[in-house]
Amino acid sequence: MPFDAPASDAPASGERAASTAPASDAPATGERAASDARAFADRPQGPPPDPGPPPEPGKAPAGTLRIVPVRRTGQWIAALVVLLLLAMAVNSLARNKAFQWDVVADYCTTSAVLRGLGLTLWLTALVMVLGFVLGTLLALGRMSSNPVLSWVSSGYIWFFRSTPILVQLLFWFNIGALYPHLGLGIPFGPEFVTVKTVNLLGPVTVAVLGLTLHEAAYAAEVVRGGLLSVDRGQIEAAQSLGLSPWRRLRRIVLPQAMRAIVPPAGNMLIGALKGTSIVSVIAVQDLLYSVQLVYHRTYQVIPLLLVATIWYALVTTVLSVGQHYVEKHYARGAERS
Repeated sequence: MPFDAPASDAPASGERAASTAPASDAPATGERAASDARAFADRPQGPPPDPGPPPEPGKAPAGTLRIVPVRRTGQWIAALVVLLLLAMAVNSLARNKAFQWDVVADYCTTSAVLRGLGLTLWLTALVMVLGFVLGTLLALGRMSSNPVLSWVSSGYIWFFRSTPILVQLLFWFNIGALYPHLGLGIPFGPEFVTVKTVNLLGPVTVAVLGLTLHEAAYAAEVVRGGLLSVDRGQIEAAQSLGLSPWRRLRRIVLPQAMRAIVPPAGNMLIGALKGTSIVSVIAVQDLLYSVQLVYHRTYQVIPLLLVATIWYALVTTVLSVGQHYVEKHYARGAERS
């Protein structure tokens, strides 16, 4: 016999659930919140809390973290040691009578020393100009797509960078032993002009020739590095404007490459200034050879060497200052304000 659930069960359960839930919960909650808000608004507001006295000058406010600088004890100790060593060196130079500073002062401006200084400056300027002209041609030849120009330029740079400068000078000084006469004419044919090598290559000419060929090998690598530092897009943009190769090099590539060329070129200039002292071995009367002539006569070796040292240091300082301003000029577009 099937079981029939009473029809009044569901409504009865619903009425019982409705009777157990408080019908006034939401209204009661809203009224309580409103009464709390009115009570907070009606409560008298007291004065703001006293912040206390202001902090004393040089002291952090109470409750803040104090910043303590890093103690660099090791750096200060190293600086004191360096200053102590410098003071000892200056004291030794000033109080050691063997330096003969009075003799140094007497010979610094003598005519022989100034003539040697003038020849040194002239030789340095001429060698650097000729060296960079030849070096630029070698750099362009090495970067050329023509294999003959590239190989010849690379071989030149390799040979002159592999040979000591003293050996090169002595070789050119004794070139007359290999070629007593130098001539100009048709290869394997008659010569139109012939001259003795001894009459053509004197000591000063040999110095200029040897130093120029030597410096050109290094200048070629300096110029090549500067040209390679220019962005390829700059060259392509110049090509798209229809500029000729020479105009591209002169107006687009070289001005940008100078930022990378000037620092090593300045270093080469200072090195060439000091390197000219090597021409004294072939009796060129530069600054060093001039002071050597004096101390061979007076036997005051140390004071005369100090004279040459002081002049080299002064000229090098002037060149370094000039290099700084040249670098600043070419770096105008790259420096941040």
